[in-house]
Amino acid sequence: MRKQLVILAVTKLFAVFMLLLFSGSSQGQMVKPVKWSWKAEKIKGNEYNLVITAVIEKDWHTFSQFIEEGGPVATSFVFEKNADVVFEGKVSEKADIVKEGIDPDFKTFVKSYESKAIFTQKVKVLRPTKVKGVLTFMACHTVCIAPEDIDFEFDLVLEKGEAIPVFPTDNSIAAKPNNPVAQAATESDTVTAAIAPVVSGGSDKYGKPLQDCGIASTETKDQTLWQIMILGFLGGLIALLTPCVFPMIPLTVSFFTKRNENPSRGKIEALLYAFSIVFIYFLLAVPFLLFNISPDTLNEFSTGAPLNVFFFLIFVVFAFSFFGYYEITLPSFIANSADSASNTGGIIGIFFMALTLAIVSFSCTGPIIGSLLVGSLTSSGGKLNLVAGMTSFGFALALPFGLFAFFPSLLKSLPKSGGWMTTVKVVLGFVELIFAIKFLSNADMVSHWGILKREVFLGIWMLLGIGLFLYLIGKIHFPHDHPTRMINKTKLVLAGLSLVFVVYTATGLFGQDLSFFSGFPPPKFYSILKQDLKLEPMRDYNAAVAEAKRTGKPLMLDFTGWACVNCRKMEENVWTDPEVFMRLKEEYVIVSLYVDDKEKLPENEQYVSDFSQKKIKTIGNKWSDLQAKHFNSNTQPYYVLISPEEKLLTTPVGNTPDKKKYIEFLDCGISAAKQAKVVSLLNAK
Repeated sequence: MRKQLVILAVTKLFAVFMLLLFSGSSQGQMVKPVKWSWKAEKIKGNEYNLVITAVIEKDWHTFSQFIEEGGPVATSFVFEKNADVVFEGKVSEKADIVKEGIDPDFKTFVKSYESKAIFTQKVKVLRPTKVKGVLTFMACHTVCIAPEDIDFEFDLVLEKGEAIPVFPTDNSIAAKPNNPVAQAATESDTVTAAIAPVVSGGSDKYGKPLQDCGIASTETKDQTLWQIMILGFLGGLIALLTPCVFPMIPLTVSFFTKRNENPSRGKIEALLYAFSIVFIYFLLAVPFLLFNISPDTLNEFSTGAPLNVFFFLIFVVFAFSFFGYYEITLPSFIANSADSASNTGGIIGIFFMALTLAIVSFSCTGPIIGSLLVGSLTSSGGKLNLVAGMTSFGFALALPFGLFAFFPSLLKSLPKSGGWMTTVKVVLGFVELIFAIKFLSNADMVSHWGILKREVFLGIWMLLGIGLFLYLIGKIHFPHDHPTRMINKTKLVLAGLSLVFVVYTATGLFGQDLSFFSGFPPPKFYSILKQDLKLEPMRDYNAAVAEAKRTGKPLMLDFTGWACVNCRKMEENVWTDPEVFMRLKEEYVIVSLYVDDKEKLPENEQYVSDFSQKKIKTIGNKWSDLQAKHFNSNTQPYYVLISPEEKLLTTPVGNTPDKKKYIEFLDCGISAAKQAKVVSLLNAK
């Protein structure tokens, strides 16, 4: 009975692990770790100091102007030519915290600044004028954001002794609310009091929200990090039940507790062994920290077809390894070297024993680690999540070695190794294939190949479910199966669950909402046979604005993605609620803007963004740039309510699975739209 419960438990654990894995989205706000401000300080007569200040978030740093070639991007200042100003000397710099030395990432001598840095340029003013320019900087933490250009402007026309506002209220560059620095400055409590108020919540095109009754996104980085840690721990528990690891638990614990006459020493060595396992899996994640890839780049890369096809192939390879057709192992010389080193005494020998376990168990742990890599690198936390996930994986894997060392009597309660482990591996192999199809579907949708429409996707899932059912009742076999494989009650229960999976999936072919699988299959509109879509959002922004003006309805901008799981969950679980559906259908014009759409824009519509300085080549680039530039967000889903005249009605929101809160958000927009109409009529009179 214990064996049966173990098989059932591991199947449930893996299902929860993979569901949580795919429920993580690539959401996260724009990273703005440095807040810039500037003002002109009177020295005497016609002499001024142009002071530019960087307020740097904790754990981040930016760089000096003086960096060796081959290092990070140095901070630099370019002033526009101005005959009314004489620049005296070069820009000087100072900072609260200065660090110098060889940078481990760039391998060059680097001078960096933390907390606060001040850059000063002395000038003589011949006559009242404006001094304009551009600063370029780069900021790093465990990752580096892409170099950014910031426009600045000093108005040297005030009376003697007055400070110059950083963000004037006229139509100068710095005053424009879509300036990322202006937006950043309004978020900081540390910016000097000389800074004038700036309209937030959108650019000058959309303006300040008419009402601020919206709600904030329910997703945060901390939740994502904890989610990945839980996934890593669950993955480690699953790995414990594989044939490569499970038999090693009693053998290793017995080795440590029996080789020493002193039981206490044996327990200490077993704990060191467990700690070494955790440390090894932490070290496996460290190389990923050495690649300086910004979250935006990682997000864009993760939604592309090449990476999703790669992950699909990886999952297929791992699945057939679980089926027993081959083993994925590291080169034998690595295992032999680690095994030889384990004979060394003391802490070093114990560490290499743990390394030997990690190497020889790779054929079983590799697929689970691969799943963790996918979930971490395609989520908002990226590489930091990966470190947390890998460390949690190692902790779960090491836990029984330390636990049983202290309580060796518990070893008797462990089930014996046997054929049930082969069944576990095969079940996991089918689950790997089921989720591999999701990656291929992502690539198919963002590239518009049209090969995995909703019916095809669900049909493949049904075939895999039938295959698992046939395996569990003994109708199909794999290389590692015992010739006289028995069909016990646990297998029959699992076979029944496989049939439930098949039948439930089949209902999706007839238009039923698959709420349990929400976000996994392609949306209903991506279908061979057109199904009842209930809501049919528009795809063209300009056409949607024209429709809003024709009907007088407000417009909802739905920033979404083909590969966005949470977007599908919102559409299938929240939008279908009767109260929500009524409001969306009757009160709004909806336009869905897919930020990961890889379809190329016509040559005459491609441009260089004045926000990110990147070339906008695809439809997805266009909508992503619109969202980042005007709403300072790169989160999906992201909902923006605007009037037919394209004015912001209320504060935008992100993923909002709470239906009541989402209704409050929609009602707020409706109220603001009515207010805007009244104001418009009064102005007309």
